[in-house]
Amino acid sequence: MTIHLTKIRQRFPRPRIGDVPSSVIEALESVSDRIAPGESIALTVGSRGIANIATLAKTTVDFVKARGAVPFIIPAMGSHGGGTAQGQVEVLASYGISASTMGCPIRSSMETVELTPPDAKNRVYMDRYAYEADGVILMNRIKVHTDYHGPYESGLVKMSVIGLGKHRQALEIHSWGVYGLRHLIPWTAQQVFGSGKIRFGLAVLENAYDETMLVRALPAESILAEEPGLLDISRANMPSLPVDDIDILMLDRMGKDISGAGLDPNIIGRNMIRGEQEPERPRIKMITVHDLTDASHGNAVGMGLADVIARRLYDKIDLQATNENIVTSSFLLRGKIPVVAPDDATAYAYALRSCGRIPESDLRVVRVRDTLSLGEALVSDAVLRELSGASGIEVAGPAGPAFGDDGALMPF
Repeated sequence: MTIHLTKIRQRFPRPRIGDVPSSVIEALESVSDRIAPGESIALTVGSRGIANIATLAKTTVDFVKARGAVPFIIPAMGSHGGGTAQGQVEVLASYGISASTMGCPIRSSMETVELTPPDAKNRVYMDRYAYEADGVILMNRIKVHTDYHGPYESGLVKMSVIGLGKHRQALEIHSWGVYGLRHLIPWTAQQVFGSGKIRFGLAVLENAYDETMLVRALPAESILAEEPGLLDISRANMPSLPVDDIDILMLDRMGKDISGAGLDPNIIGRNMIRGEQEPERPRIKMITVHDLTDASHGNAVGMGLADVIARRLYDKIDLQATNENIVTSSFLLRGKIPVVAPDDATAYAYALRSCGRIPESDLRVVRVRDTLSLGEALVSDAVLRELSGASGIEVAGPAGPAFGDDGALMPF
């Protein structure tokens, strides 16, 4: 069946920062007394595709230098980059973060120091380079998590535990499943903050268009109290698909730089974590994914959230990197390989056959670039009819075929 799709634009609230470096400096000025001349200061940089991540890091490094201290960057990741020191350096380099671009060393190691107090339920670790520094600056985006919901999701608290504790801490927390993420991360963060190593955190929030909208510096002792409020702001500015009921959702790409789960479960309405309730919306019958981002370095964690993938994506999978990440998370359903189609059109055809008998005029198809890029979408006629007259929706072009003669997706 030939499918024609029409491009639409969604308008979301768009608060954003015009001058990111100036906003970072303004935020850092509020905690500048926590950096003293001559001190060695570690800055955490994670593996997420944060908007302006290189600018955020470089501005912070320069600020620390201006205070007379000596900064360095540590890759703050659990099992990402294949769970190796060199792999994590390569992840940062893909974001433009290197010793030459930042003007400071990148110190990457999987070695940790144990901080576990007596009678603790779980063990507590900290990156050795960070522990041996005079102080640590946490930097991370505050965002709704892909695996669970609670007062602390993706943010500074999680960075202080899973990021700063490296692979050993990731394994320790994830071995408890969702309970570890929801309940043990806050307690573990308290132990990390109690070490006296954390000076402050630089919290970053993004709008629905993946743009920096807020930067705030939080003293270490205020992070646990203030992060939940920032999470509420982030949640209120999340984008969404244009409709809740979809027969086939086509995603041009997935990747670790797009979501920790490759595809954001909050957007697609699928968790696939045993024992966790599935989201009520959106309701999607079939999901096809057609490519893997280069910045994922072959890590296709989350592909199990899809039903069909294109061969182009399959050929890019690094099973070692993917398996290390998925086994560490303990959510193995998300690592299952979907049905592999030889090309984009066949991936769609496989999904269509699995939807049951649907008249072409009633077929509800949505195509987006990825789960971060929802400002534009291509939709079928049935979806377009539902959106007619809807606030914040505009038609951006005429209907056209979804695939070329070669079976590849037409340019977005």
